[in-house]
Amino acid sequence: MVERPVPHDDMTFTTTPNLITLARMAFVPVVILSLMMRTPTWDLIAALLFGVAAATDYLDGYLARIQKVETVYGKLMDPLADKFLVACSLIMLQDLGRIHPVIVMLLICRELAITGLRALASAEGVIIAASPSAKLKTITQMVAIPLIMVPPNLWGLPFYKVGMILLYISLAISLWSANSYIVDFFRGAREKRRRVKEAKAAKRARRETSN
Repeated sequence: MVERPVPHDDMTFTTTPNLITLARMAFVPVVILSLMMRTPTWDLIAALLFGVAAATDYLDGYLARIQKVETVYGKLMDPLADKFLVACSLIMLQDLGRIHPVIVMLLICRELAITGLRALASAEGVIIAASPSAKLKTITQMVAIPLIMVPPNLWGLPFYKVGMILLYISLAISLWSANSYIVDFFRGAREKRRRVKEAKAAKRARRETSN
């Protein structure tokens, strides 16, 4: 007799992907405290820790898909963990004088705007899928930030310059993808309203016909 697989409960918290996501959140204060030491050695440690934390972003999503254990908690925590890691690191690097405040403001305000837009879209019943450009933005940020953390010209290599170039690229992609999200939302909202109106009109027509 073949045993049927046990149905997965999407309200389970203690799944492997969720625990990995939780560990990524735990990396955030450690990275920030390392940068606060303000020494080349601790800057390098912070960059390495950030790199490890960023790598878990791929790992938890991969495990959730292959193990088919996607949960409500994971859907909430995964994007939050990324935003906590990136936002806190950007603010700390700005405090260290390595990133201009305007860049930090633009990147963080963009994330807040898209988060609010996604919440509104969810309330409207509109699904906004992550665009390829948004994924590219995340990748460039996850590479740029640790390069900026590394002590400048470590081993004679231009880590800082490369990191800043990638950060500017991620900023451009961020603003472009934000525009795409806004367009997709209003297009989806209009389409949903059109379908609702058509359904109501069809229902009203059937009622009048039956009478």
